[in-house]
Amino acid sequence: MSENVQKTLRDSAALRWLALILLAGAMFCSYIFMDILSPIKDLMQETKGWDSTAFGTMQGSETFLNVFVFFLIFAGIILDKMGVRFTAILSGAVMLVGSVINWYALTDMFAGSGLEKWFTDNLNYIPVFDELGVSPFYQGMPASAKFSAIGFMIFGCGVEMAGITVSRGIVKWFKGREMALAMGSEMALARLGVATCMIFSPMFAKWGGEVSVSRSVAFGVVLLMIALIMFIVYAFMDKKLDSQTGEAEEKDDPFKISDLGKILSDSGFWLVALLCVLYYSAIFPFQKYAVNMLQCNLVFHEVDPTSIWASNTVTIIQYLIMLVVAAGAFASNFSKNKTAKYGLMGVAVAALVVFCYMGYMRQSAETVFAVFPLLAVGITPILGNYVDHKGKAATMLVLGSLLLIACHLTFAFVLPAFKGSEVGGIVIAYLTILVLGASFSLVPASLWPSVPKLVDEKIIGSAYALIFWIQNIGLWLFPLLIGKVLDATNQGVTDPDKLDYTAPLVMLASLGVAALVLGLILKVVDKKKGLGLEEPNIK
Repeated sequence: MSENVQKTLRDSAALRWLALILLAGAMFCSYIFMDILSPIKDLMQETKGWDSTAFGTMQGSETFLNVFVFFLIFAGIILDKMGVRFTAILSGAVMLVGSVINWYALTDMFAGSGLEKWFTDNLNYIPVFDELGVSPFYQGMPASAKFSAIGFMIFGCGVEMAGITVSRGIVKWFKGREMALAMGSEMALARLGVATCMIFSPMFAKWGGEVSVSRSVAFGVVLLMIALIMFIVYAFMDKKLDSQTGEAEEKDDPFKISDLGKILSDSGFWLVALLCVLYYSAIFPFQKYAVNMLQCNLVFHEVDPTSIWASNTVTIIQYLIMLVVAAGAFASNFSKNKTAKYGLMGVAVAALVVFCYMGYMRQSAETVFAVFPLLAVGITPILGNYVDHKGKAATMLVLGSLLLIACHLTFAFVLPAFKGSEVGGIVIAYLTILVLGASFSLVPASLWPSVPKLVDEKIIGSAYALIFWIQNIGLWLFPLLIGKVLDATNQGVTDPDKLDYTAPLVMLASLGVAALVLGLILKVVDKKKGLGLEEPNIK
């Protein structure tokens, strides 16, 4: 009889993971656009006149509508009422619209136009927001930065909506199965977007020997078109799954505002949400300044333009090697044959060494920081698999906090001490960046799969939305704070490669300390209330 039981799409491992690949691929593209300007901060100052405050204000604008207009809360309600398919396609379309505005703001068409004049003359004072000190614009902010910020706000609405939708989609396809592994794998693959951005954004900006930052943004726009297509393909798979299971996208038990009260009254939820905002605030804002921080603390020599190391061919080769690192490290997690497993790991390690060597030879801070997600790609599935079968999610968050503190303090005090040692500084930078990426892997592998243990299934979308909303407060605040602290502690410094990053890095390390305290409290609450955070997902 058991052979006659009807199988659904999610009962097939291949189709289940295909759905994950579509979701992760779309997030991969969105992660590229999220940091598309990060590796060319110096070029933004040289070509567009953006100082650190303008850059930080624009980067922080991504989360403005999510935080202060509560768009993320509405996104969670839309997700719970309309379902994964509708919300995924909507988020892809919103991201694309925002990215096109962002691109246009940085083109020559905008420069000198009537639109530029309007932005120069307006949006210098926003009632209420200026009084509260949270305005996304300020007097004297470059017009291109203002208009770019508007596009980034719209993109931010889409990307955060996509984030909660993807999380909900993974719960739908993987609940009761390898959910932590799936969430960890999705984030590991998506974070390759960071490395892709670091490698290709400067290449497109400098293409043909003429600097144009809008070319980098155009690259991101094309990728967001692909992301929208991926969401549409996923929607067809998801609809087929619902037709097999009899589930409906719109819930029979409708969402009620009172459901938010149930979430907000849970102490476990608040601890997880605060841990999330501390982790993400210490990482994502740092990514936006990391390349410039390396430029200020490492010794780089100008590469001969006729050298192979200065060519775009090497850029593409290095990216292909990065894919070998990622594929080898990721695939080793799924190989049951020990010889194949360790062989893949060996290939990944060897390719990683080559990747780092090429980054050094290219004398480029962007390609040095591109190593950030590579160790994470290899260990995130391991961590997710461990949480699925062994548990200990809260313990992993404590470990991640310790690594976070150590890395930011190393960037603040150890790396500058090695500025006179060209090789020594590069080695310390590579090791610290790899460990920082690894510490961040603990979040998707242990924190996100814990949310379904804290709330009812019908309001998971709203629970993720609330966490993302709280997280977005930090993602709005800290890029802005870093920019202001940099300008305040580097008065009179006009060279973007001579800034002192000690104060911002200590500030980020303090977030790790706060996360450590909350992680320890979470362990106590979990034990007292029996939340099950230390229990395995698969029993």
